[in-house]
Amino acid sequence: MSARSRETVALSDGLQDLTAEEYELFRRLVYEQSGINLGPQKQQLLRARLGKLLRGRGFRSYRAYYEYVRGDASGNELCALIDAISTNTTHLFRERQHFDFLAEVLRARWVDAAASARPRNLRIWSAGCSSGEEPYSIAMTVDDTLAPLGRYDWKLLATDVSTRMLAKAREGVFEAHRLGTVPDTFRRRYFVPAAGAAGCVQIRPELRQRICFSRLNLMDEQFPFRHGFDFIFCRNVMIYFDRATQTRLVAKFARHLRPGGHLLIGHSESLNNIEHPLTYVRPTIYRRGAP
Repeated sequence: MSARSRETVALSDGLQDLTAEEYELFRRLVYEQSGINLGPQKQQLLRARLGKLLRGRGFRSYRAYYEYVRGDASGNELCALIDAISTNTTHLFRERQHFDFLAEVLRARWVDAAASARPRNLRIWSAGCSSGEEPYSIAMTVDDTLAPLGRYDWKLLATDVSTRMLAKAREGVFEAHRLGTVPDTFRRRYFVPAAGAAGCVQIRPELRQRICFSRLNLMDEQFPFRHGFDFIFCRNVMIYFDRATQTRLVAKFARHLRPGGHLLIGHSESLNNIEHPLTYVRPTIYRRGAP
């Protein structure tokens, strides 16, 4: 049996094995469409992540599925592919120091400042929001911090490339045992039992309505925003990107930050090795210019 034949033997369930050539096709497609850099050593990961997806859809080879994804004009199958290989691990109030920082800045610029010095509105973007834990943590923090001001104009945009994750995020339903990282006062104030879901709770509707969930690919050349943001959260997303992609993305974020606005990235990320126009504030937090 030739080396090529050995690479394409059928597995016990009838699915042909993933060849090096097919892996390279998927790797390039994923990089071009999502910015995720799988690298040459992730072939086993891709085989494992896609195997279940292909079997469920009745494909006998990875090449046939690749051609199907490329020919799907709706883009839905590309989303399914990216979902399958992405890691969507998160929890409410993950990396708590970022929410403490958000509250700190809000108190200084919105709550403690004289009414005449307060900004007119607050705009926040959760980029790569996954299943909603990050934007809901942001929303609870903002609502609680700005409560002394009464009604206030603030909006939160939450985007992700995955339609499946966005659908889950919009529901705002979480298993009750996952609320261990949520402050006690927030648990009582912002959650109610989820109808028809035993052992689950749901974010109160008035808080869910504050968030606009929308699909957006961070690899798009231009972002469709007319106004800037005071805070952009893009945490534990850029770890999947190479340096060139990180550089382009941070430059786009900077363009959409208001003067004095902040970019917050994940605890395992840093902008140290890329060129960018932002000012370092503290680990994982950067600011655009001066207000």
